[in-house]
Amino acid sequence: MDPQSAAARHVAIIAGHLNCPSPSAAAPLALAACLHYDPPELSEKPPAFDLAALRRVLDGHDLAARDWLFRLMEESPLFCPRGSGDRTFVVPDYNQTKEQQRAVTMRRIEYLLHRGVFEGWVTGSGPEAELRKLAFFECIAIYDHSLSIKLGVTYFLWGGAIRFFGTKRHHDKWLKATEDYQVKGCFAMTELGHGTQKYWIGGAANDATHTIIFSQLLINGISQGIHAFVAQIRDADGNVRPNVRIADCGHKTGLNGVDNGRIWFDNLRVPREDLLNSVADVLPDGQYVSSIKDKDKRFAAFMAPLTFGRVNIAATAVYISKVALAIAVRYGLTRRAFSISANGPEVPLLDYPSHQWRLLPLIAKTCAMSSAANYLKRLYVKRTPETNKSIHIYSSSLKATLTWHNMRTLQECRKACGGQGLKTENRIGILIGEYDVQSTFEGDNNVLMQQVSKALLAEYLAAEKMKSPFEGLGLEHMNDPCPIIPADLTSCTLRSIKFQLDLLCLRERDLLGRYASEVSQYQAHGESKKMAVLLSHQLADELARAFTERTILQIFADDEMIQSAGPLKELLGLLRSMYALICVEEDASFLRYGYLSLESAAAARKEVMKLCGELRPDALSVVSSFGIPDAFLSPIAFDWIQANSWASLSNE
Repeated sequence: MDPQSAAARHVAIIAGHLNCPSPSAAAPLALAACLHYDPPELSEKPPAFDLAALRRVLDGHDLAARDWLFRLMEESPLFCPRGSGDRTFVVPDYNQTKEQQRAVTMRRIEYLLHRGVFEGWVTGSGPEAELRKLAFFECIAIYDHSLSIKLGVTYFLWGGAIRFFGTKRHHDKWLKATEDYQVKGCFAMTELGHGTQKYWIGGAANDATHTIIFSQLLINGISQGIHAFVAQIRDADGNVRPNVRIADCGHKTGLNGVDNGRIWFDNLRVPREDLLNSVADVLPDGQYVSSIKDKDKRFAAFMAPLTFGRVNIAATAVYISKVALAIAVRYGLTRRAFSISANGPEVPLLDYPSHQWRLLPLIAKTCAMSSAANYLKRLYVKRTPETNKSIHIYSSSLKATLTWHNMRTLQECRKACGGQGLKTENRIGILIGEYDVQSTFEGDNNVLMQQVSKALLAEYLAAEKMKSPFEGLGLEHMNDPCPIIPADLTSCTLRSIKFQLDLLCLRERDLLGRYASEVSQYQAHGESKKMAVLLSHQLADELARAFTERTILQIFADDEMIQSAGPLKELLGLLRSMYALICVEEDASFLRYGYLSLESAAAARKEVMKLCGELRPDALSVVSSFGIPDAFLSPIAFDWIQANSWASLSNE
């Protein structure tokens, strides 16, 4: 189309809107064609696959329990139900002050407590109980991040520390009282620098009665390293205990329903019995004993609750991406802008190829990451001493990657909804502020990815030194001959699992070799190993990304392969191909190190656009399979015209 004629047509359309003849006094005003809403279900084709079956793949577990908890929240006025047209949405009132948000968070906890939601969260055991707990936590996070974090601090950090680090005397005293929310614990690890001031401690400012303190243990003036202690910081009436000072961290850009606080300990005496002693103990005669002699390994043993936190954060991030995508896709199917042909109807946003490019690859990534999060959860709940190292590496890599993806998804969906995305009631904009913190708590993402690369380097050096094959972490492909990537990439080749895995494995094995070589070169020039690793951070970042994306692809492909032949398996194949090829499109290392030629990279890019066109008819069906009730979405996901009408003001 001639650009000048297209511009002239757009100007004519706008002029037509502005220069409409004045209606007669008797003629009612009519809405313009562009301001018209029909539910997308009326215009979209019926689902080609079983929506419930895709939900089972993506949710992975406890579907009925999730639905029960969603209904429980919908039924209570504590969860701020708000009418919009013929629908009711439940979303926190972010116009409240932080004091009001904190107070209502506590009331919501009491409501859920009395309905048995937290039963077994601390005292329960076994994979099924832990998976159910994770499912409930994901549902709560979909409603409100503050509520989920407030619960996570007490049940997972404090409760997990008592359970993992304590022994029977601690379990008998604290576990049931914690589960019944009679004891409200917090987790004092973060410091401004080094010393006795703890900072950002969730629950400390208002409500916590007890805390876990991480502190150096000195015996006869000799430091035995960091240990965990229990301390009571408030009495039964809520008064701060002697030798303890507490202050509020203040208003935040998100999570204002959580009372983050600062704690100072001034010569606080902690009884010997309140040292959590599963790893080390001080006997009545003052003798120090430990089953782990190395200080660093002892400290690593104290990181178990953080590992669970990373598992939980990674899974939660995927669900928030689902919320944003469900809203943005539904809006994009009903919001129209301009026409493609003269005098033709205006086009839904999601029918524009550029809009598809913005949203549909994010859907594919989110589905692939759902599979990865489910794999991580299953690995964690069935953990053994032998799998602890793998869990640490997977939880670090996936926590970082999935939370980064969540923030990108939220931002893109916000922009894809235009100004409507800024309205608090439409959720996406406010979720950016609420969930940005995931990138830094329970481990800064950049630091976590550095840990992943260092762990992979250790595996590489050990295999090289012992002349042994790689085993575990999916690194067995390193034992095979180097994959050969075809020069001529047809559509069939680009979409094959073998090609996709070969390409991502090639990138990973080459980057691992490059990383090891660069670290070795720095050492050969006199740098210490620690400094050599720090100086090689660019390759380390690329390697961690390569490892994580290959892991996600492998897990998603495995979920696809176990499906019976049919429409669902075909859809998963489409999503898997889009995931693999968008990873290629977004990482310069495929060109930087020559894994693909310029022509092959261009072919992969074009294939993603083809995949967008093929996924477009199923977009509504996929986001409808996310299992998120309508009430937890937002007005622009439905009749956004009615939600912005004059009549809707009576509901505000």
